[in-house]
Amino acid sequence: MEETPPPLLGGSKPHLEKLTLGITRILESSPGVTEVTIIEKAPAERHMISSWEQKNNCMLPEDVKNFYLMTNGFHMTWSVKLDEHVIPLGSMAINSISKLTQLNQSSMYSLPNAPTLADLEDDTQEGNEKQPEKPHFDSRSVIFELDPCNGNGKVCLVYKTGKPALAQDTEIWFLDRALYWHFLTDTFTAYYRLLITHLGLPQWQYAFTSYGISPQAKQWFSMYKPITYNTDLLTEETDSFVNKLDPSKVFKSKNKTLIPKKKGSVQPAGGQKGPSGPPSASKSSPGCGNPVRK
Repeated sequence: MEETPPPLLGGSKPHLEKLTLGITRILESSPGVTEVTIIEKAPAERHMISSWEQKNNCMLPEDVKNFYLMTNGFHMTWSVKLDEHVIPLGSMAINSISKLTQLNQSSMYSLPNAPTLADLEDDTQEGNEKQPEKPHFDSRSVIFELDPCNGNGKVCLVYKTGKPALAQDTEIWFLDRALYWHFLTDTFTAYYRLLITHLGLPQWQYAFTSYGISPQAKQWFSMYKPITYNTDLLTEETDSFVNKLDPSKVFKSKNKTLIPKKKGSVQPAGGQKGPSGPPSASKSSPGCGNPVRK
């Protein structure tokens, strides 16, 4: 059993500040953000890493090893305060090395001939020049869960060549809830930067899918824009989901410009033209405007 130390509010220690790339100060200075919390974890010991590699017959990439030698997992959360209610919002997590487990390839049920993940293979979605070849649920790939994404999918460390797996054959992929694969990064270091700079916003991994983030997530993205946020994700089409308030337009009718009245010269009777300006309209004629009451 792993002991979970008490959470720390904010980046109160230098090594945590380095680990979070200074993101705690950015969050704490953002409007409405509260309870920025980091669960401090002790570094993993080298024998734990060696034991994992022997057990799984896979070599961990150097950047993954260095991460676990700094901290055995990572968990940072933050909330927002709206109308006196505190709402948990951001969550950034990396599983500890003991929870870096392989996706289950056994039957989902104990019955004979029960379906497995390998039965979901669809070879029609192979890679192309723009997209690498997707992982496979069968023995062609070895897949480990890095982040459960609060139930919105799984971020996985994928070995593309099967066992025995080499460190240079790894990539980071996102498996959505429909069990479709989406490429994220070539290295763990690049993925960790994405995780931090997207502030752990809900469903941020879906920004790297063809269908994008949900309308509700777009609202949070518009309020707390990620540091490396791709503004192309909020195109004119998707902007229709985001409520926008333009004070200059909302209050336009109340900001009428008062035009001062010019004092004209006294017009002669009979509606004749004066030195300048239109004919006098002191009395309405029967042909225009309101009839003159006698």
